[in-house]
Amino acid sequence: MEEKYDIEKMRLMENNRQYIFNMRPVFNRRALFSDTTGEYLIPPEPAAHEKVSIRFRTAKNNVDRVLLLCRGEKYIMSKAESDKHFDYYTCELQLEEEKVTYCFEIESGRLKGYYDTRGMVHEPNEYYNFVILPGFKTPDWAKGAVMYQIYVDRFCNGDTSNDVETNEYCYIGEPVHKVEDWNRYPARMDVREFYGGDLQGVLDKLDYLQDLGVEVIYFNPLFVSPSNHKYDIQDYDYIDPHFGKIVDDRGDLLPEGQRENRQASKYINRVTNQANLEASNRFFGQVVEEAHKRGIRVIIDGVFNHCGSFNKWLDRERIYENAEGYEKGAYASADSPYRSYFQFHDENKWPCNGSYDGWWGHDTLPKLNYEGSKELMDYVLKVAKKWVSPPYNVDGWRLDVAADLGHSQDFNHYFWQEFRKAVKEANPDAVILAEHYGNTRDWLQGNEWDTVMNYDAFMEPVTWFLTGMEKHSDDYREDLLGNAESFWGAMQHHSASFSMPSWQIAMNELSNHDHSRFLTRTNHRVGRTDSAGPQAAEQGINKAVFREAVVMQMTWMGAPTIYYGDEAGVCGFTDPDSRRTYPWGHEDRELIDFHKSIIRLRRENDELRTGSIMRMDCDYNFLAYGRFNRRGQCLILVNNNDHPIEKQIPVWILGTPKHGKMRALLWTDENGCSAGREFEVTGGMIKVQLPKTCAVILKYYEE
Repeated sequence: MEEKYDIEKMRLMENNRQYIFNMRPVFNRRALFSDTTGEYLIPPEPAAHEKVSIRFRTAKNNVDRVLLLCRGEKYIMSKAESDKHFDYYTCELQLEEEKVTYCFEIESGRLKGYYDTRGMVHEPNEYYNFVILPGFKTPDWAKGAVMYQIYVDRFCNGDTSNDVETNEYCYIGEPVHKVEDWNRYPARMDVREFYGGDLQGVLDKLDYLQDLGVEVIYFNPLFVSPSNHKYDIQDYDYIDPHFGKIVDDRGDLLPEGQRENRQASKYINRVTNQANLEASNRFFGQVVEEAHKRGIRVIIDGVFNHCGSFNKWLDRERIYENAEGYEKGAYASADSPYRSYFQFHDENKWPCNGSYDGWWGHDTLPKLNYEGSKELMDYVLKVAKKWVSPPYNVDGWRLDVAADLGHSQDFNHYFWQEFRKAVKEANPDAVILAEHYGNTRDWLQGNEWDTVMNYDAFMEPVTWFLTGMEKHSDDYREDLLGNAESFWGAMQHHSASFSMPSWQIAMNELSNHDHSRFLTRTNHRVGRTDSAGPQAAEQGINKAVFREAVVMQMTWMGAPTIYYGDEAGVCGFTDPDSRRTYPWGHEDRELIDFHKSIIRLRRENDELRTGSIMRMDCDYNFLAYGRFNRRGQCLILVNNNDHPIEKQIPVWILGTPKHGKMRALLWTDENGCSAGREFEVTGGMIKVQLPKTCAVILKYYEE
């Protein structure tokens, strides 16, 4: 009897031992992680036909199996590495030339789930799969780089001898006007008003930009053009002498009451004289060279879907017809070599044929007719190569309304594929960055654009969350102000359109020349300058909210892009009011110092530039997310409430040890900015009290 009892006891003990041995802790979904940064996709920018290693992280001894779901197959992943808190599963995949998408399947006991760009989900959805584009890579210099957008006429006037003069020519039916007061608000009809900013002014301020921490300058258009914005290009081959150098300044202003630009001899000489044009090109090359000496790259604006009615190919203004060295424009003559560059609808109207297509119906913006002219396409591809090649050595193109280029989407895709080949052949390290609203997926397949201006996955979600304002200040949405779930939903959905090489260089702006200034949006004032007046854009602003936005801009995935003057406190409703001059001598020095500090932090902590990003926590008017890699872990907290809050955040999921300290690299609230506060990490958790309107960057340090 006693022997039987001992046997039963031994069996029970063995069963218990086996149960304990096989028992797993409660499934820890927060530990799950993967993305396509260099720590989870090796190499991160693989060539076609290369073999890659795909990694997935789980809590230690927490799952039964991890499967890679790819190409309709399931691949068992093996546990390749473990540390104190995590297991890392890996699987090798042989690439071909085609795009690869994948997600993961996780099994733990009876539980089965999937992991894609949204995190852990119950059902997979291919739209949110991770993406590999074999053979596609973006320039390393652009990954996470701090960019600075310059609207040249409003940045700095370094050379008054090249200023557009009042009555120099007519633009859209009225004489142009030189603004004498640099600090004057932009006029309601602003396109023919010139403040005199130029490339000499940029050259004079390169030391300022270098001190600020700028790594890339993005110029609004620089080519010959009659407007101050220069999106109606007159000559793609030359920098406008009003921005460059005027070495031959013969001619007269338009006589009083005269509206015909063929009488504007001073303007004609300035913009058609080869001496002025070549001098301006040489000077631009010098500006780029000086920027490069300071470690600053240069991107220029390409407007290729339309030109301007002043353009030498059309010459509606008839300023080229008697200028030396130019062919007849297509407006003036049916025999013009440029006739096929435009689509005319009435063959019987020459000379002075105004029946051409205009972009959105504007006859001042003639639509270029690529489908009808191989010569035009060849010419523009030469322009694309020219500026990224010696002696100019520009580092890339920003492409204006790029998806609207041709008459069909099929042609547009073909054109940008050819454009990419031309640019990358001339300068493999040049970047191609497009303006685009809406879904970007079709354009970011590795054979057209490198990336986009990031409206949908940055500017708009950040603006709605922090201010409740639409990006033009045309609407206020109480339901979106502080709506963290809406913020994350937008970010996750739109970011899924990027492969990692595109996402890491996406242009993340808070403001630009087409929208209101972010600082103005903080006042929740719906309006424009013609209805509310420009002074209203400066009233009731909240610098603490603006600093929150800058913290997010400088810690988010992508290339944070400062619109000139934002760092100095410039306000403004949407175009034209957002095109105010830089306030030299009247800058907000505290905001500039704040920008210097946070840019320096971004450059010193590579997890903020190219590390992984993870959603940590959210609540009404509260966001917590992490930027991390194996070398460093940062936690970003944003309290946009008008009252203090206390939060406890599990920082261990960033890979920090479960004990130690996190130090505030930067702390901003309504009282200003500081650094250095320390917080204990206990059991992998951190407790932080946040005052109202506060943003914090914390970094883990071992004791």
